[in-house]
Amino acid sequence: MVKGLYIHIPFCHQICFYCDFNKVFFKDQPVDAYIDSLGKELALWKEQGALDQPLETIFLGGGTPTSLEPRQLEKLLGYIHEFVPMADNLEWTSEANPDELTFEKMQVLFNGGVNRLSMGVQSFDEDLLKRLGRTHSNGDVAKAVEDARRVGFTNISFDLMYGLPGQTMAQWEDTLEQAFLFDLPHFSAYSLIIEPKTVFYNLMTKGKLNTVTEDLEADMYDKLMLEMESRGLSQYEISNFARPGFESRHNLLYWDNVEYIGAGAGAHGYVKGIRYSNHGPLKKYMEPLENGERPILSSHEVPRKEQMEEEMFLGLRKTAGVSLEHFNGKFGIPMEQVYGSILDKEISSGNLVIENGRVKLTKHGRFIGNNIFEQFLLA
Repeated sequence: MVKGLYIHIPFCHQICFYCDFNKVFFKDQPVDAYIDSLGKELALWKEQGALDQPLETIFLGGGTPTSLEPRQLEKLLGYIHEFVPMADNLEWTSEANPDELTFEKMQVLFNGGVNRLSMGVQSFDEDLLKRLGRTHSNGDVAKAVEDARRVGFTNISFDLMYGLPGQTMAQWEDTLEQAFLFDLPHFSAYSLIIEPKTVFYNLMTKGKLNTVTEDLEADMYDKLMLEMESRGLSQYEISNFARPGFESRHNLLYWDNVEYIGAGAGAHGYVKGIRYSNHGPLKKYMEPLENGERPILSSHEVPRKEQMEEEMFLGLRKTAGVSLEHFNGKFGIPMEQVYGSILDKEISSGNLVIENGRVKLTKHGRFIGNNIFEQFLLA
C-alpha cells in the first residue's frame, strides 16, 4: 500500500557544483506547463487506484521547489489537493533554498498545507558556500528561519555538509555551533560524495579539487554525532538527527522499504512491488502525459530475494535497525536463515549487534555502513 508521495521540481536558479540530481536552469523553461504535467500525472495515479487511501507523507524536492513563483506554487499545491487524499496527521515537507524563501512563498506553502521545511544550508562558512556554488548568505538563513516561524512553521530542518574541499575541522565545528543557535528540532548532515557529471567531478579529474582525507572526514562525522547527542538530538538514521517526534516520516518510508509514488521528471517510485523511474528530460517527461500515458523510463518488478536485500540495507541505515520478527513475518523465513553467515561475521567484527530482537549497526559500524550494506547485496 502506498503511504507517501515524492514530487520532483527540477528547476534551479543556480546549479550547485556537487549536485547530480535531475535539474535545469529556471530561465526560459516551460515551468507552468510542467506543473500542469504534474497535475496530469497525479490524475493518472488517481485513476489507476494508487491514490485511493490517505497518504501519510508528501515531499516536494528538487531541484528547488522554492524556485517557483508564488502563483506557480499555488497552482502546484492545488493539483496536489485535487488528486491526493491526505491523512489527518499528514507530514508535508518542502525543500527550500534560504535566499529564495520569501515571506510570500512561505505563506503560500503554509496556507496550502505544507508543515515542514527542509532548508539547504550546507555550511555557515561563506567562503565554502561560494566554493560549493551556493548563492545564499548567513543573513539569508537567519531571515528565512525568522520568517518561517512568523508564518507558523515549527518543524524546520537544516541540511548540512561536511568533508567539503578544503574544509577544516575548525570550520565544521563552527558550522555546527552556528546551526545549533537556531534551536531546530531536526538536522540532516551528509559527507560530500563526488558524483560524475558535476563541476566537482570535472575539477577532481583534472587534479584541481582539494579533497579532505578519509581520516578527517571520519573525525568530522564523529564530531557531528557527539555534538548532536549532547544537545538532545537523537541519531535515528546514519545522517539524520531529531528531537523525539520530529523524525522525517517521509524519509523513514524509504528506509522502512514501504511503497511510495514518485511524480515528476526523473522521479523514482515503488508501487505494487514495482520500482520505476520517470523520464528526466522535460520534453520526454511531458509528452507521454499529453497523450494520457505515464512517462516511464524504466520499471522493474522486485523479486523476493531483492526485496530482502533492500529490507536489510535500507533498514540498517536506521539506528533502530531491522526487526527479526518483522522480517520473518514479511518474507516467511527467519533472517538468520538467509543472512546468518553475514550476521555472524559482522557481529564478531563489532559492526552489527542484535538487541531487543533487532539487528542494528554499532557506532563503529556507522562509519563503514556502505561496506556492510554491500555484504547483503553480494549474498
